[in-house]
Amino acid sequence: MADSSPAPLRWALWLLLFCCCASVGAASPGPELHLRKPAPPGNEGLCADWAYRVPLVTPARCMRANLEAAAQRTVQGRRIYHRDMRNPDAAIRVLVVGGMHGDELSSTALALQWIEQAQSTGSNVQWRFIPMLNPDGVFAKPSRRTNAHGVDLNRNFPTPDWKREAAFYWEQRTRRDPRRWPGPHPLSEPESRYLDAQMREFKPHLIVSIHAPYGLLDYDGPSTPPPKLGRLYLDQVGIFPGSLGNYGGVQQGMPVVTIELPNALQAPGEAETRQMWIDLLRWIAEHIKA
Repeated sequence: MADSSPAPLRWALWLLLFCCCASVGAASPGPELHLRKPAPPGNEGLCADWAYRVPLVTPARCMRANLEAAAQRTVQGRRIYHRDMRNPDAAIRVLVVGGMHGDELSSTALALQWIEQAQSTGSNVQWRFIPMLNPDGVFAKPSRRTNAHGVDLNRNFPTPDWKREAAFYWEQRTRRDPRRWPGPHPLSEPESRYLDAQMREFKPHLIVSIHAPYGLLDYDGPSTPPPKLGRLYLDQVGIFPGSLGNYGGVQQGMPVVTIELPNALQAPGEAETRQMWIDLLRWIAEHIKA
């Protein structure tokens, strides 16, 4: 049926309909507009970001860790955070590092869980925790192993004959795997330089480096390695050019326990975390000397 309404009336009706639809659309945005609010400043903002990305990390758990910002910044300008557990009577210094590879999110979660254990467990140890060495890799979309320059930080430490050995390993053994590029020269990255500075300044008697997802323990350096931590058993996989285990454990005589959690995205539960912590403290008391 033809519309017999006068032309001005028809235009007024169309204009009214358009305005109503626009109003409804503005009041009810689609799912793509429901974005997470920007994080507030300070540690509250930091912890909101970490909880958003890292499994088993809540803002409250992160806030309880009382993380301190280091002066060093990453390639993209992010802060690296640490936590010192100062104990003037402690004879042993232990450095715990998580998040060296940005796509191994469970490593940061375990480091934060262990900060809680250290706060509530007495020990003859002075702890320094670096829960997330590679925040640029963690917060990439998607998270990635390397830092923002595409460097595998665990191949960027100055082991002997690095230029020849690291290049040969990357080209021949990994077939130029971009996830394992050692970088243009040792300590080329601000993140690896920061960790090297921590080793020289803090002078740890032990380094615990947390990774995933092979589900085992590795060990480099003097002394007797731990047979197990929780359900993870010792299975030494060898040394690699530019790795932290090679650099700290073999070259500097600074024992390095490398924890390979079973899952990069799923952190161990509270009971497993505590058992690993108890096993670590027992082994330190028996085998690590000042």
